[in-house]
Amino acid sequence: MAWTSLCQIDELTEGQGKFVQIGGFSLAVFLDAGRVFVLDNTCPHAGGDLAEGCIEEGCVVCPWHNWTFHLDSGQLRGAPGISVHTYKTRLYERENHAALVQADLPIF
Repeated sequence: MAWTSLCQIDELTEGQGKFVQIGGFSLAVFLDAGRVFVLDNTCPHAGGDLAEGCIEEGCVVCPWHNWTFHLDSGQLRGAPGISVHTYKTRLYERENHAALVQADLPIF
């Protein structure tokens, strides 16, 4: 695993997703209630773009068919056997610059 910078914190909007493609990963990055979450971007149901989804009660709602995934665990609400992968995140503070949003991504 390796900490990988995805974007600056000021590029995120509370309650909205940001699509980031990096190192072969397609990711959805969210800012919800001041916390940053990173999930795989593709909904397992029909391939919907989760970064385009809205946030409701700590979950992202897929814009295609309304499948709802918990931001912190990636679990589908009401169906614990279905999930999207989530990644550990951190903010990397920098002097005189906005903090970087980083995710702990696997190295291949």
